[in-house]
Amino acid sequence: MILAAGQGTRMQPLSDLRAKPALPVLGLPVIVTLLEFLKKYGVREVLINVHHRAESIRQAVRDYGPKEVSVTWSEEEKLLGTGGGIRRAADFLRQSETSVVLGGDALLDLDLGAAIQRHRQRRSGHTTLLLRRDGRSQRFGSIGIDSAGEVARIGRRYRRSGEADSGVFLSARLFSAHAFNDLPDRAAFEDLSDWLIPRLERGSGGIYGDLLEADRCVWEPAGTPAEYLEVNLRPPALSYLEAGTMLRRTGTVVDGSRIIGRGARLGEGCRLERCVIWEEERVPPNQTGDHGVFASGRFHPCPDRIDDETVES
Repeated sequence: MILAAGQGTRMQPLSDLRAKPALPVLGLPVIVTLLEFLKKYGVREVLINVHHRAESIRQAVRDYGPKEVSVTWSEEEKLLGTGGGIRRAADFLRQSETSVVLGGDALLDLDLGAAIQRHRQRRSGHTTLLLRRDGRSQRFGSIGIDSAGEVARIGRRYRRSGEADSGVFLSARLFSAHAFNDLPDRAAFEDLSDWLIPRLERGSGGIYGDLLEADRCVWEPAGTPAEYLEVNLRPPALSYLEAGTMLRRTGTVVDGSRIIGRGARLGEGCRLERCVIWEEERVPPNQTGDHGVFASGRFHPCPDRIDDETVES
């Protein structure tokens, strides 16, 4: 499952135009990179929940999604939260011995097959949260684990003794089929706060963190305009999808510090630097701008650095 139903408020104004998972990185929508990642590890059935700007996500998958992956849609008339979205998809997910649930607004690369194998080796395993040893924990928050790998802390919302290590949560979860037997009996809720933390507080156990070293895992969020611009101008190397392939597949061109989408035309005297220009845009003559995105007929400035505000896990 890919969680793609959020409102995208942190990505405004770009998310007013398209849902975050539909935003293009080197021309290819983020949601499609995640489908390609799952395809690499043999996943052939994926459910995507949608709400805000749902059609932009559907269009992205229709245009560029891998044909080997069958996509089922879960359209939420009202937002259900991460937990409610998972609960609605539980019958689909419990068909597999182990299911994978990813957030829809980051580029991700790791050895998913090995992570699934480690999850299955934990006989009491209910949930595994994938973590990364990452210097950005002050900004994104972190999850702590004990010496056996069981979760000992989740941000500032849950803590017990015994924390031995910690990492940034990649918004990637592995669930055993039996995990869905104790979902909260309500429609809308968050998975960490309203399902997993109460389970930990009851002492039920079975919730682990799989801590990955930074050099064995790529995680680049695209949740704010600054992050989105960063992953376009400095895209991470993905083992399953080369940058050149992304450009050729979408007809996108890199011209200096400009990422120019398929069919976009720049007017005479245009001076855009460190800019993403979406496909089919018509940039007027003498348009200027630095650090931003040209979309829907106008230039949207982005911060020239990543915001340091903490996002608690």
